[in-house]
Amino acid sequence: MKKIEAIIKPFKLDEVREALSEIGVTGLTVTEVKGFGRQKGHTELYRGAEYVVDFLPKVKIELVITSAQVDAALEAIVNAARTGKIGDGKIFVTSVEKVVRIRTGETDEAAI
Repeated sequence: MKKIEAIIKPFKLDEVREALSEIGVTGLTVTEVKGFGRQKGHTELYRGAEYVVDFLPKVKIELVITSAQVDAALEAIVNAARTGKIGDGKIFVTSVEKVVRIRTGETDEAAI
């Protein structure tokens, strides 16, 4: 089992969710986050005053899937989230040792 964490632009969330649904991903968690990478924020003008926006709004998607689904999920996320511009985001894949569904006590792949 693998956990995928993807940091993407907020307006791409619906496209990514739909792409994951099409390949059979049944659940995910979404969190609104702020951060920066190479983009390093930007300056904005508001009511005549210029200010620096250091942390840019992003969305973090987390999902736990079987190892067999990883390549398809990565491809779906990349294709749906890509704009070709700086700040498209990153994807992290980590191993998951154990999963337990609290309601039923099911474990591992049965709990996904």
